[in-house]
Amino acid sequence: MCRSVDLHRAVLARNDENATALRRYLDRHGTAAVNLMSSPGSGKTELLELLLTRARARGTEVAAVTADLATENDARRLARSRAPVQQILTDGLCHLEAGMLQERLEPWLPDGVRLLFVENVGNLVCPASYDLGETLRIVLVSVTEGEDKPLKYPAAFGLAQVVVVTKSDLADAVGFDREAFLGGVRQVNPGVPVIETSARTGAGVDDLLTHVMACAGGRPAHEPVLARRHDGHPHHHERPHRAAVDAAAGPGLSP
Repeated sequence: MCRSVDLHRAVLARNDENATALRRYLDRHGTAAVNLMSSPGSGKTELLELLLTRARARGTEVAAVTADLATENDARRLARSRAPVQQILTDGLCHLEAGMLQERLEPWLPDGVRLLFVENVGNLVCPASYDLGETLRIVLVSVTEGEDKPLKYPAAFGLAQVVVVTKSDLADAVGFDREAFLGGVRQVNPGVPVIETSARTGAGVDDLLTHVMACAGGRPAHEPVLARRHDGHPHHHERPHRAAVDAAAGPGLSP
């Protein structure tokens, strides 16, 4: 077990170094990156297509990178927004890493892009531990997935700077317990903004985009308690404290 933990931490340490380099690269280009994480089927791609379309309508230079194990289906869908889009195929890897993202961005990122959305692999476990040099980390969950997800995935929700509820138009039909969900969110990440959205009706989408653009423009993002380092530095433009990530991920990562 100690050997596997040491290897795990070594991989994360290398990713943190790459994330620092990527963050500097993005800062030089005046680009804010938004890391979108969710489980498969949350409606992340549909919502992102709408965000890209509305950002362009506001005159914001925006682009997107989407990651999947296989197929370029999501890139084709996002391209309908007419924003620049790139697909990363992870070849079976269950998460996106900073080095992979930087390799794709450096020869491609268009000049003048202010806002870069990164659609992570559909997974609420592995992606939570990997810093992508993002300005803002968003975790999405659909009402169809149930209200217990924040407590089941405390690392993902505990490190989020925004929590987005998707498919809110189906909440009543599926019996979504909103208060139980919000109670779980407060337990793992006190004070994090929660925004309810529906890509079908458009509800909440402009509110989410406004919040994202404000953070991209320099407004301080929420600082999760879980992400604070022992030396007092926040997650924003810093990697989360590794011990906190390991603790939230569960006893399987403890030496």
